[in-house]
Amino acid sequence: MNVTTEQLFEQARTHNGFRPEPIPEAKLRQLWDLMKWGPTSANSSPARIVFVASPEAKARLLECMTPGNTEKTRQAPVNAIIGMDMAFYEKLPQLFPHADAKPWFEGKPDHIAATAFRNSSLQGGYLIIAARALGLDCGPMSGFSEEKVNREFFPDGRYRANFICALGYRAAEPEYPRLPRHDFDAACKIL
Repeated sequence: MNVTTEQLFEQARTHNGFRPEPIPEAKLRQLWDLMKWGPTSANSSPARIVFVASPEAKARLLECMTPGNTEKTRQAPVNAIIGMDMAFYEKLPQLFPHADAKPWFEGKPDHIAATAFRNSSLQGGYLIIAARALGLDCGPMSGFSEEKVNREFFPDGRYRANFICALGYRAAEPEYPRLPRHDFDAACKIL
């Protein structure tokens, strides 16, 4: 795989329209197998992904989206719900075996929530980079009802939604110019 910084960052865009070309399950597995290597604190790896690909599952997801994200969600061949395991620390003996890290979290709901959110967000970023590396286009979004998504896709309460990312192959070039970003001096400081 010969991936460039242009493919990952400089030319990559958030996409709102997708061709109906399906994404094979093998590519979704390859996506996970790339993104899982991104670092998380104490190797906690709290992200749990639901790849919404079937028409039935997509219909359920569409009921959870805000109007501005409905068409993007409908067009994308797959929508990834990036969730977070609120009991991720139960897997730490397996994922972080050189230290007894489970007690760092047990009985500490604020610490659990902050760690799950922070690290599943990191993993969601890794998902976007891995998807771009595999030639997929992405449309990350937070315009949805978290309560509805949790009820529909994570009903037992152990997992909770963080954000959603439409995945597929862009239908056309973006209709608007790339939006500006802060330059180094506006956003960074070297001490």
